[in-house]
Amino acid sequence: MMQAHPNTDREQVIDTMITLTRLSNLHRAIVAGDDSMELCLALRQRGFVRVATPATPRLARGQRTIALVTARQSPSATEAVLMQVSQFLAANATITVLIDSRDGNTSLKIRRKLEQIGFRIEAGVRCHEGLVLSAYRQAFAQMENVA
Repeated sequence: MMQAHPNTDREQVIDTMITLTRLSNLHRAIVAGDDSMELCLALRQRGFVRVATPATPRLARGQRTIALVTARQSPSATEAVLMQVSQFLAANATITVLIDSRDGNTSLKIRRKLEQIGFRIEAGVRCHEGLVLSAYRQAFAQMENVA
């Protein structure tokens, strides 16, 4: 059996994340997680220049419409990354999270965390590197005001 090339696997994940979020050059996106710098550079090479990481100086809160997160850490570390990223996202935002698909417990915890911070799971796509979950939130600011 032939092994897939690691760069091909990475490209598949990036393509999947772009497709699920409908990322365009006009969107302001944030990337976070284990491979955030690598993902940021790969997106910029593809022409997405409005991409930042949580460490970017002067990153305004609530202005990003897309988040791409790679989560190969423990579920609690991934949940912390999701909380960190959520503060930079607009009320109508879309997020994709790459998780290790071998651990169903991690997937469940990440799904719960996404729902807790106002996201609704839209799709899940299996890739060579794991499971890419896509979620969106609409009118999250209105939900916070009601609560």
